[in-house]
Amino acid sequence: MPDFIRIYFSGIGLFFLLFSTVSHTQEIPAGFTYIDEVIPDIVYEIRYAGHNNFVGTSISGYENPQAILSKPAAKALAKVQEELIQKDYMLKVFDAYRPQRAVNHFMEWARDSDDTLMKKEFYPAVAKKDLFQLGYIATKSGHSRGSTVDLTLIRVSDCKEVDMGGSYDFFGEISHHNSSQITPKQKANRELLRLSMRKNGFRSYSKEWWHYTYDREPYPDTYFDFPVQKN
Repeated sequence: MPDFIRIYFSGIGLFFLLFSTVSHTQEIPAGFTYIDEVIPDIVYEIRYAGHNNFVGTSISGYENPQAILSKPAAKALAKVQEELIQKDYMLKVFDAYRPQRAVNHFMEWARDSDDTLMKKEFYPAVAKKDLFQLGYIATKSGHSRGSTVDLTLIRVSDCKEVDMGGSYDFFGEISHHNSSQITPKQKANRELLRLSMRKNGFRSYSKEWWHYTYDREPYPDTYFDFPVQKN
């Protein structure tokens, strides 16, 4: 929207007031929205915009620590948040829409067998060359279709993460929904998230307790590549 000028007359003269209405928000496809514009109290920790991730550096396409989803998925996620708040929990988002260029970055990283900077923290028991075969990294990610989100639960009282028995993006059996390596309480915490997401139309991924895809995703066959940024 362009700037405009309003002109006011008074007994002592002519006054010009300049009002700027230029939007500083990145234009994204019409079917998408920034999650915090639908859920104002959402908490973010966008790992791929920083260095705390399995690659160890910021990932291509993540220009700002923001989260984007298709509008239907964002609206459904808002319902999850509303229900969880009634139980004194909230959502914390690690990742949502992921540009294809970010997936390409992962593929380039995976081909470099010498780059194991973050192995101890994120994939200590998995050979880097096996990450694709085991389903932890894909050449095409559902995230790029815009209706997949990675998240966890936090407590309303202090915004601390709920104990899920394993950390985000850890490549190993402990991250699986049916893992035998977690306590009953940790399993119950995962189930609280899973059931809340399932009730509102999101399906889980068996190997990652944090990963959910909206069932009625509007772009099931389209992989987008616009960057994640917002001034």
